[in-house]
Amino acid sequence: MFTDELWEEIAPIKKAIDQGQFVRGLGDGSLSQDKFNYYMVQDALYLAAYAKALAGLATFAHDPDDLVFWAEASANSIKVERELHASHVDVMAAATPSPTCRAYSDFLAAQLASGEYGIAAAAVLPCFWIYQVVGTELLDTAGDLEKHPYGDWIGMYANPVFAEETKIVRGIVDRVAEGVVELQRQRMRDAFVQASRYEWMFWDAAWRMETWPI
Repeated sequence: MFTDELWEEIAPIKKAIDQGQFVRGLGDGSLSQDKFNYYMVQDALYLAAYAKALAGLATFAHDPDDLVFWAEASANSIKVERELHASHVDVMAAATPSPTCRAYSDFLAAQLASGEYGIAAAAVLPCFWIYQVVGTELLDTAGDLEKHPYGDWIGMYANPVFAEETKIVRGIVDRVAEGVVELQRQRMRDAFVQASRYEWMFWDAAWRMETWPI
């Protein structure tokens, strides 16, 4: 399947994510609270752009099931995930998107502006798929989530419901890829790979607690 090819292509990126200090610290609970709070604030800011991208995909969809899925995913990205953010941080009013957060948000908007359903769908897939896989892998090593400082985060992304949502997005991308020419598939591939790079950059920025240089 097309998405299997995409996953193989980002193997070096996924390896870098797994080996990153932020994700390793998240898994074993050693990540400092200030770094995690920084990440949660930036992630909440990112969700605004992400939700708009998902809502935009709903307007592109011709299949009623796709439309309903994207619309519900957009709403959930605000309702469900922001409940998690609110349980950890309460300083959103003064928060400013980091350079990486801004770049990733603008990238999603640009893919949506292309007007191409497959490209925009491929661009949001890494945020589903990488998080779902990372969450599941961390669950295997985290132990008792009730006692883990970031157990609620791990539990959210290791949830079978999130795995099913990821499967749906993969199915949409595979279906669209089957109906387009190779040039369009390449643009979908490029969007997926670039979004995956931003996923690594987002966690790396959180580890560094990235700020604007000037």
